[in-house]
Formats: sequence, structure tokens, C-alpha cells
Amino acid sequence: MEKVTKDMTIGETIRLNPKYAEVLMNFGMGCVGCPSAQAESIEQAAQVHGIDLDNLLRALNSLA
Repeated sequence: MEKVTKDMTIGETIRLNPKYAEVLMNFGMGCVGCPSAQAESIEQAAQVHGIDLDNLLRALNSLA
């Protein structure tokens, strides 16, 4: 499976593996299905929600 990177959008990430949506929501991104969130990069979403990017990427990539 492809590795999740900070530059991937939320939409791309969820299309890779729908289970990533649960990880994102567990980190406090409750609106992963919103149209605007779909176009945000993982890095942008982490910044907006005050989430540590490295921890988020580690959690996402641990599913791969």
C-alpha cells in the first residue's frame, strides 16, 4: 500500500484506505467527509486542528 505523505489530500488518503478516516477522526478531524476537507492536505488539516503532523502520519502509516 502507498505511504501517506503530508502533501496528500484528505480525499486521496481516504480513497487509498477507508480505514484512514477513523484514524483522522480519532485525532480530532471530525469533518473528514466535508467537501472543503477533501481538498485539504494532511499537513494543512493537521495545522488547522492543532495536531502533531509526525504523530498523525505515523498513525496513518501504521495501518499500511
